[in-house]
Amino acid sequence: MSIVGSSVVAGKFIVQSFPIFLANELRFAVATVVLMPLWLKVEGFSTCNKKELVVIFFQTLLGVFLFNVLMLHGLSKTGAIEAGIITGTLPACTAILAYFILKEKFTRYTGTGVLCAVIGTIFMNITSLSATIHLSTSFVGNLFIVGAVCCEALFIIFGKSLSHRMSALTVSTMVSCFGALLFLPFAVMESQSFAFEEVSATEWGLIVYFGIVVTVLGFLLMQSGLQVISASWAGILTSFLPVTSIILSTFLLAEKITFLQGCGFVFIIGAFYLLSKQQATPQ
Repeated sequence: MSIVGSSVVAGKFIVQSFPIFLANELRFAVATVVLMPLWLKVEGFSTCNKKELVVIFFQTLLGVFLFNVLMLHGLSKTGAIEAGIITGTLPACTAILAYFILKEKFTRYTGTGVLCAVIGTIFMNITSLSATIHLSTSFVGNLFIVGAVCCEALFIIFGKSLSHRMSALTVSTMVSCFGALLFLPFAVMESQSFAFEEVSATEWGLIVYFGIVVTVLGFLLMQSGLQVISASWAGILTSFLPVTSIILSTFLLAEKITFLQGCGFVFIIGAFYLLSKQQATPQ
């Protein structure tokens, strides 16, 4: 989540130079070029079967492709404050889906941890107390954001369901391949009017960072983590994403941390404390 949080800051620079679909296509193309030879050498096609590939495809379709599409459309139709509040419910959405789909237990530590993570994430996404008064009212835009949150939660659920059957390397490689395929048609359309010769070396470096660090390393770490912890707690740990993005924004973009964001950090630390208590409790 720290790595994904850094992508928020890097993404602010990338969207100034690349169209969204083209940037995502290049990101997953880089990840595929890195992961595919490694995967073929270490594991290869013998580790996959048709049913698991279908699950990974839907994991990619929902958590990578549709998440980006719904979030972008949602942000174009609703306010940033509402979007921040709705995305803050990701830990709760993940825990609820894990309870019904994966039959994970919902303990008092989980429930309190989810609540702390939701409150903390919402506070992190609200820039100031006065900003909460000025809310726009776009029902359709809010529905898009809700859909994006559900897609991201399902990405974690699918990842957890695969964690004991497939290695983190296999899942990460297949997600990257499917991501590159899904974004390709839209990236081709955007590339027809895009001036590649005007892209600087720094901007290409950000694409490489997105491909290798955010995608390859981020997916490998997350999928490896899902082999150890529950999907519910993985959802709670997503609350660390805005912490990293805000800290980096402070140093790299000269943005200021607000009082509410500081309060949010306290709630998120509380969620992590509950996580440590949960992990110390015999199951």
